[in-house]
Amino acid sequence: MAQTSSNNGGTDQVLVEETGNVRTFILNRPKHLNALSFQMISRLKQLFYACEEDSNVKMIILKFVTSSGSMLQSSINAPGHGKAFCAGGDVTAVYHSVRQGKLEVAVNYIQEQYTLNYVIATYSKPQVSILNGIVMGGGAGASIHGRFRVATEKSVFAMPETAMGIFPDVGASYFLSRLPGFFGEYAGLTGSRLDGAEMLACGLATHFVSSEKLPLLEQALVKVNTSDPDAISAIISRFSHIPNLKEESPYHKMKIINRCFSRRTIEEVISALESEALDKKDDWISSTIQSLKKASPTSLKISLRLIREGRRQGVGSCLVLEYRMACHVLKGEFSKDILEGCRAMLIDKNRNPKWEPSRLELISEEDVDRYFFKIDDEDWEDLKLPPRSNLPPYAIAKL
Repeated sequence: MAQTSSNNGGTDQVLVEETGNVRTFILNRPKHLNALSFQMISRLKQLFYACEEDSNVKMIILKFVTSSGSMLQSSINAPGHGKAFCAGGDVTAVYHSVRQGKLEVAVNYIQEQYTLNYVIATYSKPQVSILNGIVMGGGAGASIHGRFRVATEKSVFAMPETAMGIFPDVGASYFLSRLPGFFGEYAGLTGSRLDGAEMLACGLATHFVSSEKLPLLEQALVKVNTSDPDAISAIISRFSHIPNLKEESPYHKMKIINRCFSRRTIEEVISALESEALDKKDDWISSTIQSLKKASPTSLKISLRLIREGRRQGVGSCLVLEYRMACHVLKGEFSKDILEGCRAMLIDKNRNPKWEPSRLELISEEDVDRYFFKIDDEDWEDLKLPPRSNLPPYAIAKL
């Protein structure tokens, strides 16, 4: 019999269902597309720790509220879409903290979020994330690091940070850099939206299950009395299948992506795409170029460097480096694009940010370097990750 627990008079932003040896964590902030508030992140971290210590718990399921009337229609105007697993971190709250001069509040949020990402990436028990909707930014950090990621025909993945003056974080430098070829550079730099079939094809999802079969899948999963990944994978596989990729899927453009996004600099990436466009008319190439040209030049430069660095680092080192970069971005000593991007995309919503510096050629390699250096301030420290015993391959590497 499932029991649902709540500690704050039913207003919890994370609900918990206890069914046998399985614990289901339910994201419950639908009016905000389940964007992760500080309260949600802290609660999730507490729950993951508690369940790891409880020998009766064999598996974690992470999903979002699906009761009738509890969902909010998303801004994605496409058939079959309209529900959010998690649309990201609470960037609006971070924006207001920075604007009000409360930098420490924003930094604490980032610190707590990255620590949660690391706990999930090093978790000793299987986590099954049901990604039946929008999975963006912080939502990817809370799920992609887990063992199993179940996509559906309603899944929409994106890391849209470069369009907001930020960079793909929450460990994205680790998981994007490990996608086939240079698909991670493409996804991270352009913020391109991927559907469930594309998520499965590139490895962001481990399984694809039709949304109509999810209730049956969950009924089977909550009966689990083992932490054996093979046994759990076998259960999910009973309900899964390999979906067809759309004809226009960017995954079919892998040869072009590898030719262009393997270039050393973002200027060379754009130039290579423009050369491809001269050879043949292709709407995908044109839209890709436009996405890059609309993004923050600073964000593009630091993001490309970050993903390349991520290929050589463990997940822990990736998060430590991302935290260092996030602190530089929040301090805004070189560029305040995070404030401008959030204003244009989330506050005023005119989608017309004025980036500064405004052009790629105005940003030198030395300017990019400063985002990767330790902050020269005795009051600032690098992220201190908690000791973990279940380290995956390359989880930790020295910066």
